[in-house]
Amino acid sequence: MPIDKFITLQGTFVPLPIENVDTDQIIPARFMKGTTRDGFGDNLFRDWRYHKDGAPVQDFVLNQGVYSGSILVAGKNFGSGSSREHAAWAITGYGFKAVVSSFFADIFRNNALNNGLLPVQVSEDFLSEIFAAAADPATELRIDLEQQLITLLSSGRSEPFDINPYKRNCLLNGFDDIDFLLNIKDEIVQFEQNR
Repeated sequence: MPIDKFITLQGTFVPLPIENVDTDQIIPARFMKGTTRDGFGDNLFRDWRYHKDGAPVQDFVLNQGVYSGSILVAGKNFGSGSSREHAAWAITGYGFKAVVSSFFADIFRNNALNNGLLPVQVSEDFLSEIFAAAADPATELRIDLEQQLITLLSSGRSEPFDINPYKRNCLLNGFDDIDFLLNIKDEIVQFEQNR
């Protein structure tokens, strides 16, 4: 599946102020039977979004219709638990392009980056400010990957964020690992010929 280039992203966001969201809550194990990435977004947060009879849980944020956007803002320690890559597939399959939190589990962070989903880690204070600003669903965030800067537009406050330089380059260019190697194929061939 091709990865879209990620340079800047600006828009409204969906607040999920829940801490310690693990990968089984993101995509329950019973939905991990697929061999392609298709359809996982339909079951994102399945057990929080739907009752056992399939009826929507009305007060869950994704069912309210108040919040929208391609940025998910989540509580501290997002993506803990098992190493399932399907969690990143479910988030991107739903339409999110970035997740903001004050802490990410390492395996989730790597899976997200490998699948074109940008994890943006901010301070706990800034995360609290973003959640407070969500009282207005029209509030926007701007994520600038080139500058490695996230801005809450309603206050103008910005924070820098860290990202692995290789993964940053891949996201900016829309490369997965194979695309990256194909992009430098001539350099690899030249290196081999000069050995």
